[in-house]
Amino acid sequence: MSTHPLYTVPVAEGTWTVPASGAARFNWEYDDGRDRLLALYQKGKDKQWDAVKRIDWSLEVDPYDPLGLPDEAMAIHGTKYWDRFSSKERADLRRHYASWQFSQFLHGEQGAMVCAARIVESVPDLDAKFYSATQTMDEARHAELYSRFLHEKMGMLYPINDNLQALLGDTLRDSRWDMPYLGMQVLIEGLALAAFGLLRDTTTKPLPKQLLAYVMQDEARHVAFGRMALRDYYAGLSAAELAEREEFVIEGCYLMRDRLRGVEVLTNFGIPLKDAEDISEQSEYLQFFRKLLFSRIVPCVKDIGLWGPRLQQAYVDMGVLELGDSNLDLLMRQDEEIAEKLDAERFAAEEAARVSEVEEAIAEGAVEAAGNSS
Repeated sequence: MSTHPLYTVPVAEGTWTVPASGAARFNWEYDDGRDRLLALYQKGKDKQWDAVKRIDWSLEVDPYDPLGLPDEAMAIHGTKYWDRFSSKERADLRRHYASWQFSQFLHGEQGAMVCAARIVESVPDLDAKFYSATQTMDEARHAELYSRFLHEKMGMLYPINDNLQALLGDTLRDSRWDMPYLGMQVLIEGLALAAFGLLRDTTTKPLPKQLLAYVMQDEARHVAFGRMALRDYYAGLSAAELAEREEFVIEGCYLMRDRLRGVEVLTNFGIPLKDAEDISEQSEYLQFFRKLLFSRIVPCVKDIGLWGPRLQQAYVDMGVLELGDSNLDLLMRQDEEIAEKLDAERFAAEEAARVSEVEEAIAEGAVEAAGNSS
């Protein structure tokens, strides 16, 4: 089934072509590497999983209430537009918001897959190439499962947000080998982790919770990889080179802050663009959401050594500077533990159901045998 008929607005067929620059780098030293990165590579191999088998796709999803979020999570809640909407229009709005969010997740995962492949090509160290190869597979799996969720459960997609596309383009067009790390591993992946985490922890629906929890288990490794590689590399850069990276981070953070407003959804419901922008800007829920989005980015940026005065001032202006002291390692451990706990609960329930079926079959057999003997 073609995806194009499911888009809320027409999307040009064919491919989005981003001119590549930079060099492909080979390394003939095969018996050397950083122990931390090689250990992460081993973990990446050990933690591979199949989205067809690990996800319970038999779970039903109501496309008009796919996440089970309260009315307050709708940006227009409490406005004149919300008051005018019928119950059907409010249900349609929930479907559009969820489709828009998961569509951006999907497009971001395709971008992450391409960036990870670019890192394999351009990074000079073989240990980093090894790990990036496992991440490329991870991102392919994430794009696969989000695509399936949108096609089979929602029946609707939104085009890639302009700001996300701009950041992806800037990341891929840069010839410096570290920029796919910085743009994807730190900014886009960091923001995605925060967005995934909020929905994972607030949704009351089992299938979206599975998707988000299992993806986050992988993404925790990806951010750790970016931190390791960039921390080592940036320690040797000049002040001017660091300032260039910080400027990229500042521009990227403003783009990402403006990415998740969902204005496209509101204009689809006939709300004028200016009103849609004002509503999204003033929504208490979205203000909280947007601040939370930086909970993974700010401490990571600080950790890798990008913490100059101009960057700090940008974070002051965004109201997120204090997030630089967040314990990123603790957040990542929690992401892994939540996925493992979810697996344990699911498998325990499935095992209990199997035991119950066996016991019922034995009981039925005993009754039948008793009847035959009499």
